[in-house]
Amino acid sequence: MSALLEHVMSPEVRPFAIAAAMIVIVGSVEVISMLVGASLSEMLGTNIDFAHPSDNGVINAISWVNVGGVPLLIFLLLLLGAFSITGFLIQDVARMIAGPLPATVASVGAVVVSVPLVRTASRAIARVIPKDESYVVGLGDLVGRIGEVVIGPLDQGPPGRVSVADVHGNRHFVSAVAAPSSGPLPQGTMVLLVDRDGTRFVAVKADDELKPSKPTLTSPL
Repeated sequence: MSALLEHVMSPEVRPFAIAAAMIVIVGSVEVISMLVGASLSEMLGTNIDFAHPSDNGVINAISWVNVGGVPLLIFLLLLLGAFSITGFLIQDVARMIAGPLPATVASVGAVVVSVPLVRTASRAIARVIPKDESYVVGLGDLVGRIGEVVIGPLDQGPPGRVSVADVHGNRHFVSAVAAPSSGPLPQGTMVLLVDRDGTRFVAVKADDELKPSKPTLTSPL
């Protein structure tokens, strides 16, 4: 075990060990954030559409790698995983032939190999993700939807979090504040998202007639 740990932490493979550790850390943070009513996936959302051509060469380059084709969190995990595995393989092959490469050289090689691998893998994953689910819904489409305060209260101070379903029934956890004319909205309050500024929504208390009806139990006649 000590020999394996020494191998993993050796300087020539340290960047790849760090990438592997980041996969564990990011996965753990996502699980913990979901348990407290948030989601790292939603926090990593972006208003930039990488899926369509742009006049910006950087965005086009990022789009080629397929950022935006799958959820950003999945893309980051794919990138870290490909970089880590490729790097370890490069160093193992180099060690068998002559000796391990400098970490910088191996890292460059791992990036060159990882980018097309991630592009191929992410496109394959994108094909099995139903296209009518949450990944084609923009933040603007959530304005006018009813949600529930899961981290609050909402006021005019630091934003809280609201759980809201999009038109396809997929759940989002978005940052929100109370409208200036509204009082504090405690946790558990059903709210209407009436506006947004960037990724931050403005909410008011939902009228009773707008709240989703709860199913009732009826006995057979």
